[in-house]
Order: sequence, then structure tokens, then C-alpha cells
Amino acid sequence: MTLVDIEVGLERQRGVLDLQSIVESASEFLEDAPAREIIRWAAATFGDRLCLTSSMSDALLIDLVSRVKPGVDVLFIDTGYHFAETIGTRDAVEAVYPVNVINVTPSRTVAEQDRDLGPRLYGRNPDLCCFLRKVEPLNRALEPYLAWVSGIRRDESPTRANTRVVEWDAKRQMVKVNPIARWTQEDVDNYIADNGVLINPLHYDNYPSIGCAPCTRQVAPGEDPRAGRWAGLGKIECGIHL
Repeated sequence: MTLVDIEVGLERQRGVLDLQSIVESASEFLEDAPAREIIRWAAATFGDRLCLTSSMSDALLIDLVSRVKPGVDVLFIDTGYHFAETIGTRDAVEAVYPVNVINVTPSRTVAEQDRDLGPRLYGRNPDLCCFLRKVEPLNRALEPYLAWVSGIRRDESPTRANTRVVEWDAKRQMVKVNPIARWTQEDVDNYIADNGVLINPLHYDNYPSIGCAPCTRQVAPGEDPRAGRWAGLGKIECGIHL
């Protein structure tokens, strides 16, 4: 190891410590702030090193962030297994909103994954499939950024109940901003209706939570909104937010 390598390592360590310090103060200060104020803070703090992710279930987060930071990068993970309606929503978002949609793809196509690991990996080992087609591609795509904006909410699942509006993403060594963490489904519905937000048409066909087509089913009246995700597999998260 050279002296330059040591200095680079120390500088990186100092940068991480600085980011963690930012998270600690911002998390407390912004806990009760409106979503748009949280986004303004993130845009002012991280500038072009800030991006957001979207599954294209709806464009609520895109609408919110683009009003504060037009031209923001929007990362969409194109797993190769999406519903046609989801791809259509992505294309509509790109046409309607002032954002830069970046299509993120896995290192292997579906055909290559089938060849290497066998067909229908999503049914045999859904955790591995999600890692290869969602988590790993996103990790690569997030490398140029210091912070990313997510649309997860505390009321969506038990694994998200303790989500902070600003938190340290230890797995990726970056800041994660969750401006609608405190929102309820009613808040979401009202914002979409009041602002004419684009939504994935599958929502009108009893798909309240939309993922890859092979792992998403319609939800019956009275069921948990996420009951249609990985039904019968004992799985509730893809791994991105864990």
C-alpha cells in the first residue's frame, strides 16, 4: 500500500464520518418537517450528487422532488420481469416530468440468468433473484451519488415501521432520505388526486403494490396491500431497503 492509497482511504473515512454527522443532526431536525422541506434540505445539501429511485408504481415521489429539483436523476431498475404497464408508466414519466430517467439493468439478461442458474429462479430462490435483478444493479447505479431519495413509508410493513426521514444507509455508505416516511395511504391518495399524479394503471385492477410480474398478484378486498407480493413465499422485502 502506498502513501497515496493511505491518504485516499483516510479522506474517504473522513467523508463518511462527515455524512454520518449530517444524518444525525438532520434526522432529528427534520423529523416533523413537511416532505417538501425535507427534499429542499437534501437538494441544497447534496446538489447533483442526489438522486431518487422509483419502481414506477406511481409518480408521487417524482412529482414531489422535481418541483424542488427539476432535472433530478431518477433511477428505475428494469429487472426484465416488469409488467408492460410498469414500463409504460416509466415512459410516461419520462415524457411528462422534468426529470432524467436512468434505466438500470442487471448484469445478466433474463435469458442469461436462466442459462446460468436455471429457469424461474424467482420461484426457487426469490431472495437471490431479487439480489441479482434489483439490489446489485441499484448498488452499482448509486455509486456516483452521496444521497438517494426513497418513497418508503412507515405504515407499509413492519420492517419499515422505524424508518427515519433522514438515515444512514450503512450498506451503501451514503445518506438515504425518506421524505414521505410519516405519510399514510390517505395522504398518498390525497396528494395524487390533488396534483394529478401519474399512476400505474395496474392500481385500478387491484394491484396496490406492484413489483415484478411473476411475483405479484392481485389483492382481494380487505387484504393487506402488500399481500400480493411474493405470495406464499414468506417474503415481504426485495432487499433494497434492508
